[in-house]
Amino acid sequence: MMVVRPSRIEDLDGLMELATKAGIGLTTLPASKKVLAEHLADSNTAFERDVTRPRGERYLLVMENMLSGKLVGCAGLVGRVGGFDPFYSYAIENIVKESAGLGVQKDITTLNLVEDHKGPSEIGTLFVDPEFRQGGHGRLMSLSRFLFMAACPQRFTKNVIAEMRGNVDPEVGSPFWDAIGRHFFEMRFVDADKRSAANKQFIADLMPKHPIYLPMLPEAAQAVIGQVHPEAKPALKLLKQEGFQFGNEVDIFDAGPLYRVATAEVRTIKNSREGIFSRALPEEPEGPLMIICNNAQDFRATLGRVEVLDDGSVGMTSGVALSLGLHLGQSVRFVTARPTG
Repeated sequence: MMVVRPSRIEDLDGLMELATKAGIGLTTLPASKKVLAEHLADSNTAFERDVTRPRGERYLLVMENMLSGKLVGCAGLVGRVGGFDPFYSYAIENIVKESAGLGVQKDITTLNLVEDHKGPSEIGTLFVDPEFRQGGHGRLMSLSRFLFMAACPQRFTKNVIAEMRGNVDPEVGSPFWDAIGRHFFEMRFVDADKRSAANKQFIADLMPKHPIYLPMLPEAAQAVIGQVHPEAKPALKLLKQEGFQFGNEVDIFDAGPLYRVATAEVRTIKNSREGIFSRALPEEPEGPLMIICNNAQDFRATLGRVEVLDDGSVGMTSGVALSLGLHLGQSVRFVTARPTG
C-alpha cells in the first residue's frame, strides 16, 4: 500500500534518488543534496507553522511504499508565489500592426515578461518513479495535493496554477533557451535551471523587460512554446480533468505552459466529501476507488474504498485506517480517484 505524507528531513537520500531519475527540466527537483535539503527544511517549517493566510510556504509531499519504506514519488505546493522571491513568466499577447498606405494589417504574437510578487498558489514538483506509475499511484500523488488544500484551505489562495515542464531534450537542452536566455545569461540551460531553483536574483538582474516578437525567433524555438515534455503529458491530461485551463503564459526558460483554475473549482476539492470514521470493515466494500485522507494538517492520503453509512459516517478497512493514522471518531475526506459521469 502507498501512502502520501509530509516530507521529513530524513527523506533526503530517498528524494535525491528520485531527483536523479527525474533528469533536467524539473527545476524544483534538482539532483543537488544541498538544494533538496533546503526544500525539506522549508517544507518542515511550513507544515509546523500556524498559517492563517498564505504567504510563500513551500510544502513537499512524498509517497512512500509502506512495505519497503522506499520513497517512490513526490509533489509540491506553494501557498502563494511571489513575495521576496518573485514569480516570472512570459504572457502571450497579440498586437495588431497596420499600414493604411500599404494596405497591410499584421497580427503579431509577443512574449511579455511578468514579474509577480503576490501571485496565486502553485502546484509543482510532481514526479513518480517510473516503476510505480501504474495502479493509480501517479493519480494518488498528484491529486493528494488538492485534498491537502481542501483540508487546510486557509493555507492557500483562491486560485492555483501549475507550471508544466517544457519540451526539453536531455542531450541538447531547450531551443527556446538557446534563442533567448542563453544570450543574456551566458550559461547552459541545465545550469540556469539549477540556479533558478535556489535563487532567482540573476533573472531580475539580467532578463530584458521588453516584449519579444515571436516571428523573430528561430522556428525550432517557436515550435516548443506552450508545449509540454512528453513525460508530463499524462500529468497535464489529469490536470485538465481537474479543471485547469491554459493561462496564456509560459515559462521563461523552456516555454512550458502555465495552467490555471479557481481553487474552489478543482474537481477533487469541489467533489470531496467529509465524514467521521465510525466503523472498521472486515473487507473492502464495493464501489469506486477513492483517494482518502485524514483531513488534518498532519496529512496522510491513500487509495481505497469507503462505505458511507446511513448516519453519514464512514466505514473502511483497518488497513486503510492504519495507513492514514486514523482512530474511530476522527474526520476523513474522500473523493473518487477518477472523474465520474
